[in-house]
Amino acid sequence: MMGPRQEAQPALFYEFSLEDHIPTDHLLRSIDRFVDLSSIRAHLAEFYSHTGRPSADPELLIRMLLVGYCFGIRSERRRCEEVHFNLAYRWFCRLDLSNRVPDHSTFSKNRHGRFRGSELLRHLFETTVARCIAEGLVSGQRMAIDASLIEADANKQNSTPKEDRDATHIDPADAPRAVREYLDTLDRAAFGAASEVQPKFTSHSDPASQWTAARKGPAFFSYSDNYLIDTDHGVILDVEPTRSIRQAEVGSTKTMLTRVKDKFGLVPDWMIADTAYGSGPMLGWLVERKIDPYIPVIDKAGRPDGTWTRTDFDWDAQNDQYICPEGHALKQFRRNYSDPNRGPTGKGTAKYRALKLICQVYPSKPKCCPNADARSITREEHEDARQVARDLAKTDEYAIAMKLRKKVEMLFAHLKRILGLSRLRLRGPCGANDEFLLAATAQNLRKLAKIFPASQQTRKA
Repeated sequence: MMGPRQEAQPALFYEFSLEDHIPTDHLLRSIDRFVDLSSIRAHLAEFYSHTGRPSADPELLIRMLLVGYCFGIRSERRRCEEVHFNLAYRWFCRLDLSNRVPDHSTFSKNRHGRFRGSELLRHLFETTVARCIAEGLVSGQRMAIDASLIEADANKQNSTPKEDRDATHIDPADAPRAVREYLDTLDRAAFGAASEVQPKFTSHSDPASQWTAARKGPAFFSYSDNYLIDTDHGVILDVEPTRSIRQAEVGSTKTMLTRVKDKFGLVPDWMIADTAYGSGPMLGWLVERKIDPYIPVIDKAGRPDGTWTRTDFDWDAQNDQYICPEGHALKQFRRNYSDPNRGPTGKGTAKYRALKLICQVYPSKPKCCPNADARSITREEHEDARQVARDLAKTDEYAIAMKLRKKVEMLFAHLKRILGLSRLRLRGPCGANDEFLLAATAQNLRKLAKIFPASQQTRKA
């Protein structure tokens, strides 16, 4: 028999529990166990007045931001709508059915004021990292670093060529927030001071972003999202926004390693990265701190004419000289100079030369220096560290390290495809920093939820 038609009839009283309507295996149940916001009120206390109308609950705003970044809800208007009608989101944000969802403009007001002034998002991220360490997901022995390009909220139509751009004519009082942030970062190593080379185009709306064609396609404005991860479980230990140029990305390594050491006391035994990080100064910095660099060396010693390269010459550190395959010495000095400036070239390199009389009489000269009277070899300032990296590349552990490096690349793929962070919505270095920190926090929380899922028993209300 066909049942009667169900028609909605409003009741006078309802008995409804959000707890009973959230599946026990929902992702937010697992994430909720690792979200610790107990310290944010004390962290923000000095940024609130003791009088006036009560503000929106900062814990509620943070929980709504986490929902948005964990599920790829980038728009703040849409995030408020989703929290309004999604029961699981309401449960996670501690909102009852009768509670109102804050207006989307509340996020902008707090982000530009209290959140950035107190570095709350950095505090939230580091709290999540500390939880990962407490759960045993981080050993700190092997770390990997890499950077990925994230498109900025800017376009070429609203830009100026470098020959027409003059930052000295910008009035900070009348400039937008992103432009003022750009002026503040001109002397920072991660942005303006990273390179003296000016970009081909500068955006009017987000001048700190970098015009780049690194993807071998159409050029665009972007920021670089730099990750430092622990390779045990792929936990993100630190994140840093920079210009999308190699000097800034490599320089962020020192910043993040120093910050992780100061905050968590972690110093890796291995540092794993790609060839972009294989410069002499970077390798020297790592070796000086007794960190093994499992990094391909940037080596331009190869010779296209097939003659002997620098690697064919043996280095004699005790006597400060190279030994050629014929057994003769290449020295930097053959007599003592009273002027110390006669030695180094001034560019962190030293030149070692063989004697002309010896090179001219040996039959192997065509294989060594066919177009010169005598052979000379340039030695970099950090050549010892470069040799350490070359020696490590010959070990079995190097193959393991290169496989572990893929974990940081997988995190960037997850960031763009699952969390939807392929283009920034916020402008300026601070906007990029906010988005990168929230996205990294969401990735770490999802990692915790995946490894330690919530039990199938619903918690008591």
